[in-house]
Amino acid sequence: MVKGKKKSNDPSGRKITLKMAKNALKVTVDGKRRLDLSNMAIATFPKCILKLSDVDELDLSRNLLKKIPDTIDKFVNLRLLDLHSNHLEQIPAAIGRLPGLYSLNLCNNHLTTSGLPHELGLLRNLRILNLGMNRIETLPPSVAALKELRELGLFNNLLTLLPKCVQNLPKLQKMNIKSNPIPTDEPPEVDCIQRVECLYLVREDCLCADCLKRCKEDRQKLDSRISAASTLKKSIFAGLLTPNSVAQENQELWR
Repeated sequence: MVKGKKKSNDPSGRKITLKMAKNALKVTVDGKRRLDLSNMAIATFPKCILKLSDVDELDLSRNLLKKIPDTIDKFVNLRLLDLHSNHLEQIPAAIGRLPGLYSLNLCNNHLTTSGLPHELGLLRNLRILNLGMNRIETLPPSVAALKELRELGLFNNLLTLLPKCVQNLPKLQKMNIKSNPIPTDEPPEVDCIQRVECLYLVREDCLCADCLKRCKEDRQKLDSRISAASTLKKSIFAGLLTPNSVAQENQELWR
């Protein structure tokens, strides 16, 4: 049998077979069935995984997906759907037919406001929604129906105002709206919501040019802070040589 060569530059992406998908099935620590097809250069939603639609978690993050089909609603048991770091411009209305969805990660895609369906508001059990690093200017009003939502990521978007639909979510505990063009005189409602930073580990070749540049700039700032803190720490502990020597002598006496 002649082995086929890997086509790393194939625009159609990697082909996923049912056997490959079955081998990617895992069981989480809490006993949930997780289908992990992340970081596999997939450009088209694999139809074969519809035969595994009874899984509880589906991870298609860090791929090349441009579209999610309406057949996503076949995953009726889905509690977690991770689609971060793809090329998605639109989410299908069928997403609203996943009543048990607990966590939805759409971070680092090409989503705009028009790409978010009103059916998002049908996800009444949703606790975590990450829409960071997209091109979103506002949210569909139906988001106000997400009464169970606890965490919301809206960082690195095009928001100029805090969407009214999120201001009265009764259980919202954490929201990240950093790196949006929101004026500094934002209404005080923002202050009552804790802002958190989300971290994802990806290879450099998975990032677009703008994201890679931003990451490198942030890394340089962090390195500068670490270097400054290290210098300060050395100067502080330099004065502790004598007390440590005394402590050592006391320990010898105690022995």
